[in-house]
Amino acid sequence: MKLTYVLDACAMFAVLSKEEGWEKVAEIYKKAALGEINLYIHRLNLLEVYYGLLREYGKERADGFVADIKQSPIVVNREISDEIFLEAGRLKATYKISLADSIALAQAIVSGGSLLTSDHHEFDVIEGKEDINFVWVR
Repeated sequence: MKLTYVLDACAMFAVLSKEEGWEKVAEIYKKAALGEINLYIHRLNLLEVYYGLLREYGKERADGFVADIKQSPIVVNREISDEIFLEAGRLKATYKISLADSIALAQAIVSGGSLLTSDHHEFDVIEGKEDINFVWVR
């Protein structure tokens, strides 16, 4: 069975901006391209990246990013299944994290995967309290 990773927006921004730890995300991306692992991002987390790029660099770069994702080995989850819905709601209520972060975390939990993130602000309080493996970019 292949390992599964779920990207949050912070992990994507790390690669796009070549922030500290971006190589870790790039290595996981390469493994996904080779078919060695499963790599997911939820559409809501992709939206966070899109509007960040739109604000910072404009429509052309933001649209180009979305086009690149469509051609990449990253699977975009476009639905909020009942399992993700309920889990995200529980996580948001329990830890008071952002909606998008609750979706990314719920997707990782439901899929049995690891969350690839650098968002210590949101997730440090959760690590060790939930059955989830965090892969910290930095």
